[in-house]
Amino acid sequence: MWHHVAYHNARMPTHAEKADFSKRLELALRRSQGTEVGATELALRFNLRYTGTAVSTQTAHKWLSGRAIPTNDKLQTLAKWLSVDEHWLHYGAPSIKVDEGKGKGKAPAPSAEVLMLAQKIQALPPHRRYLVEELVNQLQDKF
Repeated sequence: MWHHVAYHNARMPTHAEKADFSKRLELALRRSQGTEVGATELALRFNLRYTGTAVSTQTAHKWLSGRAIPTNDKLQTLAKWLSVDEHWLHYGAPSIKVDEGKGKGKAPAPSAEVLMLAQKIQALPPHRRYLVEELVNQLQDKF
């Protein structure tokens, strides 16, 4: 007997994507906690914040070892807890924010200096680009 299975357009993450996620998770944990966090501690601290079914130490170990990426609801909890952008935690690149003033005329073309700076930032590894973005965000909040 055949069973009908509905497939979504979502694809399984690659080994590289899972490994990259684990690096971003470890970076976010170090930034937030000030120390390395193992699977047992991660599961315990995560479960204190998550309203769904608790995750096991084995699941947390899979996140840290690059063998799994959490579901979106768990990513949301991790990002909020660790004070990082959820999109960055999952994919690495910062999420693109749509310009709300789109219909109000065109913005001036970027100068050569701005383009050169953007190229330098783009050449950085993803975690360093994220740090640059965080620095700019913090500086903008101060002024």
